[in-house]
Amino acid sequence: MERRGSVTTRIREFNLSFRGFIPVTMLDWEGKLAATLFVAQCNFKCPFCQNPDLVRDYQRLPEIPWESIASHLISRKGWLDGVVIGGGEPLIHSKLIKYLREIKDFGYPVKIDTNGSRPELLQEIIEKNLVDYIAMDIKTSFPKYSLAAGRRVAVEKIKRSIKILIGSGIEHEFRTTVVPGIVDKEDILSLARYISKGRIYFLQQFNPKITLDPNFQKVKPYDNQFISELVKEANCYIKTKSRGLR
Repeated sequence: MERRGSVTTRIREFNLSFRGFIPVTMLDWEGKLAATLFVAQCNFKCPFCQNPDLVRDYQRLPEIPWESIASHLISRKGWLDGVVIGGGEPLIHSKLIKYLREIKDFGYPVKIDTNGSRPELLQEIIEKNLVDYIAMDIKTSFPKYSLAAGRRVAVEKIKRSIKILIGSGIEHEFRTTVVPGIVDKEDILSLARYISKGRIYFLQQFNPKITLDPNFQKVKPYDNQFISELVKEANCYIKTKSRGLR
């Protein structure tokens, strides 16, 4: 019998539901015209999260029936290039595999956005050829991870997910949102060294407009020059680019 409050027990309490759907976008998968599905709930509570409705208030959002999503995907076959699944955190839901199989049966490549906290399910979907591209968020350097995630984190699971991606041969990216007070230069460089065998690393500008913790709406983002300089330094270890600079 599992201990009350164990990680496994908490995972089983999540019920998969789709609470957001973009029928077509060019923003979520570089070079592809994709449909994007948003899964509700997350096992992290990152204070700077920009999808707070999917984390905290998802029950206020209308649930989107899978039947309507499937109908759209079937009707756009040959026009859409792929399907992106984000959240929330998709990989807290073991039932996601069922939907991944259906999407693959429709003939679509799949990209998944993940926080890397469930390496066992990450490994499974890769081994079963249910995903074509993984974008993994690395929140900050490992000693500060719980600060960034808003809860205690088993950092060894994050490290295992990184190892799985790098060794898998699957197309992937790592990315860090550069949030003042949570991520600094040394955090970025230590991560760049750690993931140096990865495919590509994106440094994302922090946007304080919408955040899970309202206090982070008062945080002033780093200036573009600082992030551009970080990109150059991180590029010494892994191919690095920026996103969201204004």
